[in-house]
Amino acid sequence: MNGQRLIVMRHAKSSWKQPLADHERPLKLRGIREAQRAAIALKELGWIPSTVISSDAVRTRQTWANMESFFEESIAVHFRHELYLAGMAALTEALDDIRPQTTPTLVLGHNPGWSAVVSHLSGQATELKTAQAALLVGPGLPWGPALQAAGSWRLEQVIWPRALLESRTRD
Repeated sequence: MNGQRLIVMRHAKSSWKQPLADHERPLKLRGIREAQRAAIALKELGWIPSTVISSDAVRTRQTWANMESFFEESIAVHFRHELYLAGMAALTEALDDIRPQTTPTLVLGHNPGWSAVVSHLSGQATELKTAQAALLVGPGLPWGPALQAAGSWRLEQVIWPRALLESRTRD
């Protein structure tokens, strides 16, 4: 089996305008644009997710809602409360139900957990800003052993939609 492709993405920029619980914060307008640009970038790179596993927070749900229309493919989506502010252990559990051949798989969540996940898998210190997505290629093992193989994933690229938007605006 070829290596899995895993997209670890942090939610787009959220709004702090309203006094809401953290779980309930929505995206701000910039976040909506960043989510759309992330989808365009993933599509252009050929990293179209076959499955999405996401935190159930409002901002992660809205990030995906603003991305999904850019993909023509039917994409299975699972919103899971245990991925809210989660890290490696919760991700491993969430991926247990997903076949390794079902790739790319997009996991959508929060920091500091998602930055720790990318750093653990790739062996490279990585900090994901809002709407950034790390594109990782795994060792070709079932999810459980692959996720335990610290440093064995290749970090292909980190996309940052905000920078892509700014560069396209200048062109």
